[in-house]
Amino acid sequence: MDGAFYVRVGDDEFASTEATTSPWDPRMQHGGPPAGLLARAVEMTRPDADMPIARLTVDMLGPIPQGRIRTEARILRPGRRVEMIEAKLFADDRLAVTATAWRIQNQKNISEGYAQSTPPPPLPGPQPQEFFTGISPDWGYGNAIEWRFVDGSFTEPGPVSLWARVRLPLVAGETPSTIQHLAVLADSTNGVSGLVPLDDWLFIPPTMTMTVARPPEGPWLHLAAHTTIAPHGTGVAQGTIRDPQGLVAVVDQPLLVRPR
Repeated sequence: MDGAFYVRVGDDEFASTEATTSPWDPRMQHGGPPAGLLARAVEMTRPDADMPIARLTVDMLGPIPQGRIRTEARILRPGRRVEMIEAKLFADDRLAVTATAWRIQNQKNISEGYAQSTPPPPLPGPQPQEFFTGISPDWGYGNAIEWRFVDGSFTEPGPVSLWARVRLPLVAGETPSTIQHLAVLADSTNGVSGLVPLDDWLFIPPTMTMTVARPPEGPWLHLAAHTTIAPHGTGVAQGTIRDPQGLVAVVDQPLLVRPR
């Protein structure tokens, strides 16, 4: 293993590495890299830079084990301007994650005069990489991303404003698309903005939806995230992702919330 999120072992098969590790269970994967792989599967179904992903919903059917990974995808609703794609991720031959995506055709500068977007706060300088209380400093997914906080931190429950950059290729030997990097980060929305201590509580999202205004530019992405917990063991995590030019995507995750 070379430290990549996934190592190619066949045309559409991958072996996962410790760089995907979940904070909930070191035997399981964080949802971010599988989301990125499913975005990749969607993009490869019919490669077209002018048909970017506009909405990706990732449904995790249970904990995602470390092990041999493969993906598959098919077009559900073909179209010249709008199309819908279904993708599946199998872990050790068990269906573990599904996704649906809408792709919408770009129209060159058709709305440029109407575009409005607020830029994010400036990128801070390098910071010590510190994670949740009780989490190993060798936490794989955490170390696979460089985190720079503007407000909040992993050790302070509550809303956060941060910049992040994925350090590793999603698939060894490939340069991931910026949408794939976006999907890897988007699933962090609930974790970084949790309201209750990770070592005492579970706040797990079974699904994640990101709605994309446009593909991001450059490796650094700004995430502003917050969580709301309802009285009866549910909640919602919401995030806004920007690049230096402005809005890129919004993220929504429903939560199961309960004591460990």
